[in-house]
Amino acid sequence: MNDETAGAAYRIEDLAHRSGTTVRTIRAYQDRGLLPRPERRGRANVYADAHLTRLRQIAELLDRGYTLASIKELLEAWDTGRGLGGVLGLVAEVDGPWTAEKAVRISRAELIERFGGAPDDAAVADAVELGVLEPVPGEENRFLVPSPQELAVAAELHEAGVPLSATAGHLRELRGQVEHIATRFLDFATEHVFAHYLGQHQPPTESDAVEAASLARRLRPLAQQTVDAELARAMRLFATGQLRRHLDSDAAAEPADEVCSVRIAASTMRAVEQLVGPEQASAFITAAAEREVQSRTLDAMTANGMKAP
Repeated sequence: MNDETAGAAYRIEDLAHRSGTTVRTIRAYQDRGLLPRPERRGRANVYADAHLTRLRQIAELLDRGYTLASIKELLEAWDTGRGLGGVLGLVAEVDGPWTAEKAVRISRAELIERFGGAPDDAAVADAVELGVLEPVPGEENRFLVPSPQELAVAAELHEAGVPLSATAGHLRELRGQVEHIATRFLDFATEHVFAHYLGQHQPPTESDAVEAASLARRLRPLAQQTVDAELARAMRLFATGQLRRHLDSDAAAEPADEVCSVRIAASTMRAVEQLVGPEQASAFITAAAEREVQSRTLDAMTANGMKAP
């Protein structure tokens, strides 16, 4: 199996690593009929994302106290469309991949070449800690890259002159903020969409679970679409303001603006911080004020033009 197919198809060692189990356990599940047999490609056995999802389902059911015999019955019911298929389908929908990206494998030599040709063990350690790289069991100098897009961004920033340590620090900060957004979106969806199906004291019925799984499939891309749109809006807003400030500071003939303090209600400040984060609150208020001044200036100019003979 080459690197291009590694994302859609796993070796048994990769599958064990990604699922948090062992090769021996995977083979035992296959012998018991809990896990489908892998596909044979040439001389290699190949596992798919469906195997990874099934292993996570088994682990979750074990955590809930089910025996392997009971789990086998539940999984067979799901596969044949009987019994708790809807419930397990909902679990599979939530637990499945949330991105169309496919993981790839990369050697340490390829990694070094991609980042300028100089080995950097500290940067590799940071990437492993952050999950940007995952060591391949039994292969010391090979890594699994869950998100090639994330690695590509790091490579572009490095080529532009950004130190890898700075990129790692930025990713840590960004990840915390994104996890906050994800939590808020899930709370919102649970309260307004899924409460009818999941807010009961007993497991949802088969029909409720099927409908909830369908809703989860439809709503899944909405979080990313919303974040993409809002990020584009915020970047446009702040980038324009930041560029204007830099241009103003470079104009020697222009005196520097004085800085003054303005009282803002605590409730307003909390609302702004919740919207854009504490670090961006001051910049947001400044940009909003600048935009309001520009809007009123344009309105005044338009009104004067209409009054002219």
